[in-house]
Amino acid sequence: MKNKYIELVKKWLADKDSVSLEELKANSRAAGDAYAAAANAAVNTTYSATYAAYVTATASNAAAAYATAEAAYWVKQYEEML
Repeated sequence: MKNKYIELVKKWLADKDSVSLEELKANSRAAGDAYAAAANAAVNTTYSATYAAYVTATASNAAAAYATAEAAYWVKQYEEML
């Protein structure tokens, strides 16, 4: 079963220009809503990945490098849970 929020982050990690800032923002909000509704490890990890991707897109270069690595980390954590 694919997680639409994680899939968008993976798409963005592969090509930063493939996902708009508005898509990242909406994805982060939707994942946050899902987290609030069903607080569990997989949903928490999904939210962490989507939020890190959104922060990266809006951050300075130094912060963006850190947040990109964080987004990749949370995607990996999510995939290992499955």
